[in-house]
Amino acid sequence: MTSKTRPPHPRHSAVEDVLAFTTGTVLAATGVYVLSQAGLVTGGTAGLALLVGYTGLAPFGVAFAVVNLPFFVLALAFRGIRFTALSAAGIVSVSVISSFGQQLLGTAEPNPVFALLAGNLLAGTGILVLFRHGGSLGGFNVIALMMQDRFGVRAGWVLLVFDVSVILGSMFVTSPVTVLASAGGAVVLNSVLALNHRPGRYAVPAAPAGAS
Repeated sequence: MTSKTRPPHPRHSAVEDVLAFTTGTVLAATGVYVLSQAGLVTGGTAGLALLVGYTGLAPFGVAFAVVNLPFFVLALAFRGIRFTALSAAGIVSVSVISSFGQQLLGTAEPNPVFALLAGNLLAGTGILVLFRHGGSLGGFNVIALMMQDRFGVRAGWVLLVFDVSVILGSMFVTSPVTVLASAGGAVVLNSVLALNHRPGRYAVPAAPAGAS
């Protein structure tokens, strides 16, 4: 059977989506928590929320939910209700899990190099799972998926540009060494997405005209 006659990928079942949603949010939340325990920064709205948390203005979970609010309008307009609802649920889940990180995982002082690698691999894999099941963690994820769908640019590389920009902004509250290390971590996280979530594979259907 040629690629032209190959049937489209069947939709995931409800059970598969629930298991994937649980897997993705737990992995992403654990990754962010590992990074926070090492005092590192990541990109995207998660990175912005970590920076807010480091300044003491608000806990990560609260900041993560708040900074994602403006992106819901964009998600709803361009990717429909299902994607927006799943992304909102993902954001809330990661916020809640992260807020109880100390109770669930305890406090630790992980090796910074290992925390950089493990935290970003966990977060990247979690986001990848959500992408493949029609969701995201909001924020720049929404813009990256739109760019991939419309222009064929891999979402991981789009996110890398945004993430490095956020990390460079963290130099005002963290040390230059932390900034450089975190930028390297952003490369790790977004490489997971770019190498495993390519244009034309696991594409989320855009919202039909007139959908609300």
